[in-house]
Amino acid sequence: MIDYIQDYANFGWNGLTDFILPFLVILSILVFVHEWGHYIVARLCGVKVETFSIGFGKELFGYTDKSDTRWKFSLIPLGGYVQMFGDTDPSSANSKAELTDGDKKRPMTDTEKDVAFFTQPVWQRALIVFAGPAINFLFAIILLVGLYSYVGKPVTPPVAAAVIIDGAGDAAGIEPHDRILAIDGKSIESFSDIQRQVAISLDRPLDLTILRDGSEINLTVTPERQTMEDRFGFSSSRGMIGIMGSEKAVDPSSIVAINGRNIENLSDTQRQNQINRILDKDAIITLPGGEDGAGQDVRVHVTRGGENNEQLFLSQSTTKEIVSHGPVTAVGAAFKETWFIITGTLEAIGQIFTGTRSATELGGIVRIGAIAGDAAQTGLIALITFTALLSINLGLINLFPIPLLDGGHLVFYAYEALLGKPMSEKVMDYALRFGMVFLIGLMAFANLNDIVQIVL
Repeated sequence: MIDYIQDYANFGWNGLTDFILPFLVILSILVFVHEWGHYIVARLCGVKVETFSIGFGKELFGYTDKSDTRWKFSLIPLGGYVQMFGDTDPSSANSKAELTDGDKKRPMTDTEKDVAFFTQPVWQRALIVFAGPAINFLFAIILLVGLYSYVGKPVTPPVAAAVIIDGAGDAAGIEPHDRILAIDGKSIESFSDIQRQVAISLDRPLDLTILRDGSEINLTVTPERQTMEDRFGFSSSRGMIGIMGSEKAVDPSSIVAINGRNIENLSDTQRQNQINRILDKDAIITLPGGEDGAGQDVRVHVTRGGENNEQLFLSQSTTKEIVSHGPVTAVGAAFKETWFIITGTLEAIGQIFTGTRSATELGGIVRIGAIAGDAAQTGLIALITFTALLSINLGLINLFPIPLLDGGHLVFYAYEALLGKPMSEKVMDYALRFGMVFLIGLMAFANLNDIVQIVL
């Protein structure tokens, strides 16, 4: 019993330091960036900002600056808000031209109306609202530009180091050492580019441009849709073409057969001799797994690797390529990466709505926290990349046309700009209530889904 309590306590502490704290730090930074976008554009437009809060609920600590803005950290660190002068709630959903002095209410003066948010022209209000998501995109691009400029972009070469026999890639004619140059006309820079393009396509046919022995050839491959589960138990559907990257390695003791010859029952010396014969040569090895546990045949070109040469790598080259970028090319690469994430996310969401992809793949705070912890433990480059990814997604989600989100407010302002008058308070009130119920339900579903997948 004591050991159980100790293990539980250790897990709780490790979970706090490895996952919760990195997630809260990253989220707080991104929320600050988002709300600062609203704040700075509001100030440039002459709007007074009453409150700048990281978190919701009771204030923990803060201070008031010379502009009479209260900057504070609040109890629940899962978001934040900027409250403009004249708004009766942090969402800017309700505004009134009156103030409260003690127990009495009084109309705003003309001077006070000049600095109130709701009195500004519709284009300025829209600009202030749009600034939050926009600066999330900009922040991600700045992070990626800095990473690519100073470190370069470390990538695993887009080479098929190994091809699974009878997989989609094998059926399409992909061979070991093939370098994939483009998919559906989009240039490919790294093996992760291949994975992302194929994963999001599910089972849609893809046109590949491949470099083989110095010549370019074109192939069409139809990915196999598979449901994958990560180490936390979260499952997702993705397309797979049955190729492995150059970083993939196997434990020699796990090999079941070599070129069709079973080596499981050989002595250690005989087994090692068989493995030595295929080093730096093309071969077909059988690994555990496959359908019905029969094993998985993989066409490879293996080489020794690892700190003590205890692993077999599936390629002659196991090192990452560093794609160097100057300031100009780094900007282009950062924009390209940002656009790829945006379009990939929208395509995945569209697949959920059409039923092509399961809604259980929606992740909430639990899943994001797990990924944040993994990134923090992997290293600074992974952490910066994940922060940029999360910033892009935060900006994108806030642009969705859902009442209470920035995108919902932009819809209201578009209506006002087109018709020359604001949407009626009654309609707006119903829309905001719907938005609140929808968002609460969506967050509850996503987080419950995370918990269920972990437990089960």
